[in-house]
Amino acid sequence: MAADCVSFLHWALPQLGLAWPGFRRVRRQVCRRIGHRIQELRLPDPTAYRRLLETTPDEWAVLEHCCRITISRFFRDWAVFKQLRDHILPQLAAGVAEERRHLRAWSAGCASGEEPYSLAILWRLGLDLPAVGVEIVATDVDQDLLERARRALYPPSSLREVPAPWRLVAFEPERQGFRVRPEFREGVSFVQQDLRRENPSGRFDLILCRNVAFTYFDDAGRRATLRRFASLLYPNGVLVIGREEALPEGEGQFRPCSGAAGIHSFVTREAEKASPACT
Repeated sequence: MAADCVSFLHWALPQLGLAWPGFRRVRRQVCRRIGHRIQELRLPDPTAYRRLLETTPDEWAVLEHCCRITISRFFRDWAVFKQLRDHILPQLAAGVAEERRHLRAWSAGCASGEEPYSLAILWRLGLDLPAVGVEIVATDVDQDLLERARRALYPPSSLREVPAPWRLVAFEPERQGFRVRPEFREGVSFVQQDLRRENPSGRFDLILCRNVAFTYFDDAGRRATLRRFASLLYPNGVLVIGREEALPEGEGQFRPCSGAAGIHSFVTREAEKASPACT
């Protein structure tokens, strides 16, 4: 079954706009889901499932759901949030303060909400910026995950990287886990969107797109997504991607920020001077 499933994925993923290399490490998880779907349909193997897909267009949406990877927790990759706290956010905040507006951030592919809430907690507890407000728009294609995000209730395992003092302040313990307190949910909104085709309205000072587009999308999808990011960022805005990701080669809309090793952040080349958020 494992070899048959991998062969099936090599055929199916490109038709979904996805790329096999990103799925190599998570193939077992995806193949388990596909295996369960094959059993539900009472089919003998992935070859039979492929024949079904070729004649049943609606089944592709089910397969796409099987291929969604949702690995999420609060402050995942703490070094990224440290760089945000120590360098990127203070400088971005200084710029928006001069313009007398809120800082706008987009968490693209937010899964069940840990990343945007982490940013909100960092903003309120890790920084001293009382004069600057923040608006965080979080998007994901999966409505079930977004409903969980809106409930803001998480198991203890999701909080293991939250600094202990912040955990006491930002979360309220309940019988089923820990809920993000209301004051840390203010300014955070969740919208169902497919990152490959849609984006929130307006422009942003910060876009976080980690371990989504530049891991799982095919080359065309990565390039299209990057171009939209470039059009949606303010000139000195910052794009942050996953530590094991890279931008598509040959796309010149962004230049890297200097900073801590392994922190992949970029600013648009349209900025007339080096972004102060890149240090």
